[in-house]
Amino acid sequence: MPGSEKPREGSAERRRQQRRLRQRRVRDRRSGRDRRADSAWAPVTIDAAGSVTYDDSALVAAAIDARTHARARFSNFKVGAALETEAGEVIAGCNVENATYGLTMCAERVALYKALSEGRDVFTRIAVVADTEEPTPPCGACRQLLWEYCGDIEVVIANLSEVKARMRLSQLLPLPFDARLLE
Repeated sequence: MPGSEKPREGSAERRRQQRRLRQRRVRDRRSGRDRRADSAWAPVTIDAAGSVTYDDSALVAAAIDARTHARARFSNFKVGAALETEAGEVIAGCNVENATYGLTMCAERVALYKALSEGRDVFTRIAVVADTEEPTPPCGACRQLLWEYCGDIEVVIANLSEVKARMRLSQLLPLPFDARLLE
């Protein structure tokens, strides 16, 4: 069928689609779809159907690469994360374990802290990669920090070979504790 073909990798049309998708994510974040300020809201499922082509390959690849640097000598459970900024930059992190597990730092928080410390403050999505068959979502602490600093971003969960799930952070953290509760 003419017009239904997926644009070739690296083609100008594919780059335009990716730019439009990134711009839509930023616009959604800035236009009020960021649900942190809502007093009553429901989680939003990302509609993967329709004409939008999701290209998670670069973001997932960055998370896979970051995973190779993980320091997981106690659990051997290596995780990589890649956080995308509004400008399309990707900042990656890996988990770093400590003998006292309470001091262990998750990959998602490492990526977030790196991004914040480099002056980035608007994010569109995060990819989390682990070598598991089932999706491995961010832990509770990571969900809380991602909510606080990123809002209702898209979360892409993948293993080493494929994307396993794509959802909004509000689906993972349906009743967040945030600044609106402190007012």
